[in-house]
Amino acid sequence: MSELPVNTSTDLMHLTDGAVAYAGHWLHEGVCPTHTHSFVEVALVTSGSGVHHSLAGRTRARVGDMVLLRPGVWHGYEDCRRLDMYNCCFSVELLQHELAWTREDPLLGYLLWSGPYSGQRRGILAAHLGPADLAECVTHLDALGALRLKPMSFYRGDVIGRLSLFLSALARAVIVDGGDVLAGIVHATHPAVVEAMQMMEDRPAHRWTLGELSDALHLAPGYLVRLFKAATGLPPIAYLARHRVELAATQLLRTDEPIARIGESVGWPDQNYFARRFRAHYGLSATAYRSRFTNNAVRLRTWDTPPTRGALLPLT
Repeated sequence: MSELPVNTSTDLMHLTDGAVAYAGHWLHEGVCPTHTHSFVEVALVTSGSGVHHSLAGRTRARVGDMVLLRPGVWHGYEDCRRLDMYNCCFSVELLQHELAWTREDPLLGYLLWSGPYSGQRRGILAAHLGPADLAECVTHLDALGALRLKPMSFYRGDVIGRLSLFLSALARAVIVDGGDVLAGIVHATHPAVVEAMQMMEDRPAHRWTLGELSDALHLAPGYLVRLFKAATGLPPIAYLARHRVELAATQLLRTDEPIARIGESVGWPDQNYFARRFRAHYGLSATAYRSRFTNNAVRLRTWDTPPTRGALLPLT
């Protein structure tokens, strides 16, 4: 039986070494326990019914529904009746390097960077796709899924290209679903914002201040805040906090490092402050988060060949 480029031996789902992106069907019956992951996940409902459970609450899943989850966000499904989810997963490293240009794209910037955190969404972006948009997205996911068993050394460009086509089609559909108000707020990201993002992401443990960022970018602090909020919905230091909490969630589940040391490594050496920020973002303490999502296994069966359109991956 072939190995998928994802590991689900625990509630932490992570891409295996060398994998950059994955697309495939998952069939849920009954309950799919809450779980988290260290990559970006996009899930599309293609058939069946169920209830999606996340920090945003419980919502009935219907055909055409889409949810995008940033790394570390937990979710699950309840009351599932042959709920077929077409999942697309891709690594944070891919997002920060080969797909770094998406920060500056008006539609993709909203889909991947600002949308999941605007309006206090805390890393979750949901939308509903009409039949034509859903069909277009599924076409790209089928092509991406067919590449999963190809040697990455020969097909990396194809994988990244197909993923980009899917994300572009999805971004257009999300803006359409959001209506005129949403269409009016998306715009290209200012180069200074992109540079500030990269500076903070490269050195998360550094004690960044608005003044230091502004000086480095040769901008007035107030102007930088306005640019940043226009692009991401957040001021610079709040964006940094979002990045830090995602890093902390990944370390909690992929390492045995003490919680205090993890907090220090992401730039929050004050354990009490780190605890408050983590709970505010994920709704759980760091201790409870680590315990809950590393103990209960969620295992899924793999297929010997890539699934065709409409094929389902059943739970074991």
